[in-house]
Amino acid sequence: MKKMLKVASVGLITAMMLAGCSTNAPGSSPKPEEGGTPAKTEGITIGLAVSTQSNPFFVTLKEGAERAALAGEAKLTVVDAQDDAAKQASSIEDLIQQKVDVIIINPTDSSAIVPAVQSANAAGIPVITVDRVSDGGTVVSHIASDNKAGGALAAQYIAEKLGGNGNVVELEGIPGSSAARERGAGFNEEIAKTSGIKVSAKQPADFDRAKGLTVMENIIQGSKDIKAVFAHNDEMALGALKALEAAGMSDVVVVGFDATDDALKEVSSGALSATVAQKPEEMGILAVQTAIKVAKGEQVEASIPVDLELVSKDSGN
Repeated sequence: MKKMLKVASVGLITAMMLAGCSTNAPGSSPKPEEGGTPAKTEGITIGLAVSTQSNPFFVTLKEGAERAALAGEAKLTVVDAQDDAAKQASSIEDLIQQKVDVIIINPTDSSAIVPAVQSANAAGIPVITVDRVSDGGTVVSHIASDNKAGGALAAQYIAEKLGGNGNVVELEGIPGSSAARERGAGFNEEIAKTSGIKVSAKQPADFDRAKGLTVMENIIQGSKDIKAVFAHNDEMALGALKALEAAGMSDVVVVGFDATDDALKEVSSGALSATVAQKPEEMGILAVQTAIKVAKGEQVEASIPVDLELVSKDSGN
């Protein structure tokens, strides 16, 4: 029997491309004659504020950004918040003091990041968000997958695998992050369409593998009547997988989100049922390419979607 990966594509949401400008949502970059940042043609400096470098997904995003900066002859300064909203705000203030031309932010917390975005706005530095949104401030462009559609895709897969019946556990990401909100919303709205499936437990594990393990262990202690697990990212899914294996529950359907290298290995081995694949390298590349355009005074799209797909294991002759 040959092993192969089964891929189900998700269409892009066209309406995202039509989003308008406002002080509370992404918008097109202002022209210099309209009071925007003066155009630059050389010596472009870009700040990239990443939520964490302990997650392989964001390491790949950063690497994509670095490649794009090198290709575009721009200087890229990367700061790591280590999943600490206060640390991220402080590091963005440092980037503002350095007078970078554009700041790309991958928020640790979509609400907590707002004052930092507003500080950049006040300093006349354009802001781009990637993967997660800012709940306020002026953002010239947002680059991300459709997290809500990805959550719905995971729900559809689980409903099919369970035959429409069974208890499901949901491991949530960092409370307050847009990715956690959107993936959770898409998943719960879709899973609610199947009356025989119940989300029996739902707890945050902060996008962290060790926390995913601990939270899953605690849930198992309460009840082993679990047929599936949806984790808002692969790190939590891999932690949950270890807890389930230790409890002798190898038949539970586990679905993650991000398609990191570690997750794809587990999908290939059959341990992890599926993962919703994002493209972090492409996100990083697009973010820097967009930042360079903004620094040059060019118009950019308010929202730039990145395609995603569900990757699962299948058997064929």
